[in-house]
Amino acid sequence: MVTQHLTQLQHAQDAAVFVCWKLMPGRAISLRPRQAGVLRIEQGQIWATVDGSPRVPGHELGDHFLRAGQQLAVRAGQHLVFEPYGAANASPVYFEWTPLAESVTLRGSRWQAAVMRPLRDLGQAVLMAGLALGQLVLGLAGYGEYLVTGRGRVLSKFEANQP
Repeated sequence: MVTQHLTQLQHAQDAAVFVCWKLMPGRAISLRPRQAGVLRIEQGQIWATVDGSPRVPGHELGDHFLRAGQQLAVRAGQHLVFEPYGAANASPVYFEWTPLAESVTLRGSRWQAAVMRPLRDLGQAVLMAGLALGQLVLGLAGYGEYLVTGRGRVLSKFEANQP
């Protein structure tokens, strides 16, 4: 099996121009994107294997079989290998690779956006509130010592003139 590396995809990503790519029978493509993206099959069928980044909801590892109209989300750094499959193995497969912008979330990261991110923000807010409360308590304790030792008391004329 011959493996092709798609360095041209980086150029398409930079130019924001997305086109269909042609994968000939008997060939496979190995892709390790620097940025998350979506592989969409336009014509034919493929057998895809995804490795890397385990424990990410919605981004299952292993084998996937995709037909025309189906798509597969791939995270940055995952290793994706795919080739024509089945009856489509006798004819070329046409596919589209669409890199996603940093702000675009993948379908599988809905849990991250809807639950985990607000939970993380809430945790940071609680931590900051705890730190602020600790500083307030220390400040009040220090100010209380200042008042108790007499530094905050107004001296009478007699007390102020003593050597």
